[in-house]
Amino acid sequence: MIHFSLKCSKNHVFESWFQSSESFEKLVLGGHLSCIECGDSTISKSLMAPKVNTRRTKDKRPFAPQDSETAKALAKLKSDIEKNSDYVGLNFATEARAMHDGDTPTRSIYGEAKPEEAKALIEDGIPVTPLPFIPKRQTN
Repeated sequence: MIHFSLKCSKNHVFESWFQSSESFEKLVLGGHLSCIECGDSTISKSLMAPKVNTRRTKDKRPFAPQDSETAKALAKLKSDIEKNSDYVGLNFATEARAMHDGDTPTRSIYGEAKPEEAKALIEDGIPVTPLPFIPKRQTN
């Protein structure tokens, strides 16, 4: 996994994780990435400094939001997705493909997919995008 600092054409800065640099490029070229603040789909990598851990580094999180505004925007995004979408769990790839093929009604969904499943969806032209958070697995 690789972490990129991104920005849209309106200079909103945000961060996300990708399987590889190549997967980032495919998502950008396919128009599958958008700004978390304004929805703009013209996305590019922003300048960033790598985090170097030292023995004195206490923060073990993979990355921390740059400021409270970013943290609030991510929290709002997560809340909106959870309120307005159906959680399909590990069936995400199957559900997304069924909707794309017209076998089930189109609706907003979120869930989890293996990297190879996500890659196959993208290669088949099925619009998907990685979330900047890990969905909380729901039971029952």
